[in-house]
Amino acid sequence: MRTLNSPPRSNDDVTAVIPLRICHDDLAGEPTRALLALHLAGMQAGSPPGNVFALDLSGLQVPEITVWSVWRGSALAGVGALKALNDGNGELKSMRTHPDHLRTGVASFLLDTLVREAAIRGMKRLSLETGSGPAFEPALALYRARGFVNGPAFADYVASPFNQFLHRAL
Repeated sequence: MRTLNSPPRSNDDVTAVIPLRICHDDLAGEPTRALLALHLAGMQAGSPPGNVFALDLSGLQVPEITVWSVWRGSALAGVGALKALNDGNGELKSMRTHPDHLRTGVASFLLDTLVREAAIRGMKRLSLETGSGPAFEPALALYRARGFVNGPAFADYVASPFNQFLHRAL
């Protein structure tokens, strides 16, 4: 389990100084299930029908996907998953920061952990599919700041005006 002391957003925000911890998640807990439901609803609200590739709970409960949850004390702060692809590369799935923990370092902490884990597993490239438009810009800024660049569709995805693909060599 890894921890990180995040800087506070303001002098009054004492929750941001509580260390983050990350662990594998079996998806049995209600906080994780609720955050994943919020994530899926947000993706469906931000993209046209038929253009949402976020996984529901059952889609995340397959052997090739490992899910992590990030906790600040006893509060769920974020969730994300790493999927092993058939070509030996990896895919980021279902990354979401809990609304109470936005802009406190949770997403960076989670993404850095998933990138390291992909490298440890011998993956040569890490990819993701995400939507297009203003709602996706904060996540895209984070991915690009961590070395992800736009590229072609991968795995079974098909490019459309509503999605985009980012990749990072490991």
